[in-house]
Amino acid sequence: MTHQNRPRRNFYGRLKGKSLKQSQKGYLEEDLAALSPGAISWEDNPDRTPIDLQQLFDGKPVWLEIGFGGGEHMVHQAAQNPQIGLIGAEPYINGVAMLLGKIRRAGVSNLAVHPGDVRDLFDVLPDQSIERAFLLYPDPWPKTRHHRRRFVTQEHLAPLARVLKPGSIFRVATDIEDYVRQTLEEVPRHGFDWLAERPQDWQQPWGDWLSTRYEQKALREGRTPHYLTFRKR
Repeated sequence: MTHQNRPRRNFYGRLKGKSLKQSQKGYLEEDLAALSPGAISWEDNPDRTPIDLQQLFDGKPVWLEIGFGGGEHMVHQAAQNPQIGLIGAEPYINGVAMLLGKIRRAGVSNLAVHPGDVRDLFDVLPDQSIERAFLLYPDPWPKTRHHRRRFVTQEHLAPLARVLKPGSIFRVATDIEDYVRQTLEEVPRHGFDWLAERPQDWQQPWGDWLSTRYEQKALREGRTPHYLTFRKR
């Protein structure tokens, strides 16, 4: 795939919110480039050459967080699992700036950050290179006509399935019941098994879970979190 046949990809989420604090601008200017996982953009990598994850993380197993929000879960996982490398993709620049601040305060170093669309990252991730993936409180796109914009569609799940190793785990957390429905319909179609055997398996959080600010908002507003765990066949 070259720059000439670059796919047309519409992006519907937010790229920027309220004005960044001066400290956050400093994080972006001083820290972001050093945390790059490699040449991701079409301008820097028009031939879509796969990035070298073995070199990036010194041969460690690699995990992926898709849309890390403010970054609290990502930093938590990196701190709790120094034996792995963790890549996060997030196009919302305010969230990226928040993550960078948390990385500084936590002092973790086994992270890489792609401040953009995860579909561009999928282009350059090697086949079967990721051992765990997280999709936590993704944009729900509640209107029926917008359901095709959700992550749990062919456009996203097919490349996700390609980059995940057989036996790898894919976790999804959401407070939207219809998102649960669509997830349970679509994810297994792409080579995943849902691992729930009893209600507690999807009603209770994972043992290593750190509740995010999005989850706390859902709880305050009376919505029920769901925790779905899949294994790649």
